[in-house]
This record gives sequence, structure tokens and C-alpha cells, in this order.
Amino acid sequence: MSTATPSDPAVHHNANAHRFELAVDGYTAVLDYELQDGVMVITHTGVPDAIGGRGIAGQITRFALDHARAAGWKVVPACSYAAAFMQRHGEYTDLLG
Repeated sequence: MSTATPSDPAVHHNANAHRFELAVDGYTAVLDYELQDGVMVITHTGVPDAIGGRGIAGQITRFALDHARAAGWKVVPACSYAAAFMQRHGEYTDLLG
């Protein structure tokens, strides 16, 4: 699966809802966050079972982290998936706030 980047058209940043979304086969995977003083607090990452096991959570999380970096935000992974992802991918440790 390709790596998501901030220019990846597959992932949509719904800024009004504080959510990143990725539609696959009629289902929508999400990463929800709160923005507090330049800190993106990731509160939930969800992938419907019907599209699970394809690396979609990783794709949407990578996109969100790349977006945070581009925006100059720090990140607090309050969601267990996002915390584990950031622990596995050391290239994002500079974002921890």
C-alpha cells in the first residue's frame, strides 16, 4: 500500500469536524482529534471491520502526522493505536508534545 502524504487525495482532512477520513469500498475510516494551542490530540482512530487488515489505520495516521508536521503542530497520541504507531515509527517522535 502506498504511503499517505499531505497531498494524497485519498485521505480527506475534514477540518470543521476535526477529523481525517479515508473512504474505502463504501466504508469510512477516521482519525479524530482535538486541536489545543497548536497541539493535535489524537482521540480516536477507527476502521470498520469490513475494511480492516489493509493498513488503512496506518495510512490515515501517517497522513495526520504529516499534516501536523506541515502545520507546525505538536501531537499527543491519546488514542492507543496512534500511541503505538508513533512508538513504532521513530520518524515522528519529534512531534510528541
